[in-house]
Amino acid sequence: MFLSQQDELDFSMGPENETAVTEFILEGFPELDPRLQVFSSLVLLLMYLTTVMGNATIIFLVCVDHHLQTPMYFFISNLAFLEIWLTSSTSIKLFVMLSSGQNALSLSSCFAQNYFYFALGCTEFILLVVMSFDHYVAICQPLQYAAIMKPQLCVHLVVAAWVLGFGLQSYRLLFLSELSFCGSKIPHFLCDNSPLFKLSCSDTSLLWKIDSVFLSCVVLGSLCLTLAFYICILLCVLHLPAASGRKKALTTCSSHLVTLSIAYGSCIALYTCPAEAVSLSTSRIVALLNTVLYPLLNPFIYSLRNKSVILALSKSIARARTKLFP
Repeated sequence: MFLSQQDELDFSMGPENETAVTEFILEGFPELDPRLQVFSSLVLLLMYLTTVMGNATIIFLVCVDHHLQTPMYFFISNLAFLEIWLTSSTSIKLFVMLSSGQNALSLSSCFAQNYFYFALGCTEFILLVVMSFDHYVAICQPLQYAAIMKPQLCVHLVVAAWVLGFGLQSYRLLFLSELSFCGSKIPHFLCDNSPLFKLSCSDTSLLWKIDSVFLSCVVLGSLCLTLAFYICILLCVLHLPAASGRKKALTTCSSHLVTLSIAYGSCIALYTCPAEAVSLSTSRIVALLNTVLYPLLNPFIYSLRNKSVILALSKSIARARTKLFP
């Protein structure tokens, strides 16, 4: 089922010497001490549960509280739903690897993880552009906000983001299914592009080029649009008459830009730079920021510090107490 030792050492063999690979071995973080790996798995589990609970809380509150059923929270709830799936696609397997050492992953599971990781990431960048547009209209065109951000438009924008994100990445499954592999060990904690392509015996030059151009366009294109909206927001904020209004808007925008810098910075470092320029250890650390830390921060940055959300959460807790202890 696994490759011979010679096959694993030589990734440049011709097709005549290929051995069928049915499983991949994710190496994860082999440099960590076993006890440190167990401790890391507990920290990861705590962060994962916090991420899921935080994002699920936002979705629940938006659904049950009519005060939060606005375009802004509609987009945030979609982002929260996406973050749950994004962190689940990598964190669950990483927890199993660190806690029990079960590093094997079938080809189909590896391809599925790769597809969902990039499809969800692409969808997220489109949603971030949509959210920045919503912020721009709310701050710079407040009198026209209700007329512009109608429910139908909001639904269409969100559906377009999900369809584009998953549809544009469909080529990935087609190309991956055609590859043959001469090695089974992936020096990463997820089925990322670079380590996966390097194991292939097939010619991956076309796939490298398509991925490089496509991911660069998605990341850099969405970054330019998002920054353009935030620059417009900043210019509008500076012209606000009230100092308190400027301070509140600047504080909100600065916190948003912190999370955006993590998301865009990590992806630019990983997928728009040449693969040779990014070391393996750097790639794994940056991927951790993108798949673990960023989804954890999102609910706190976008919602759980907001007075409206805190009030809605307090009302929900009060209603629950009333039902449990009438």
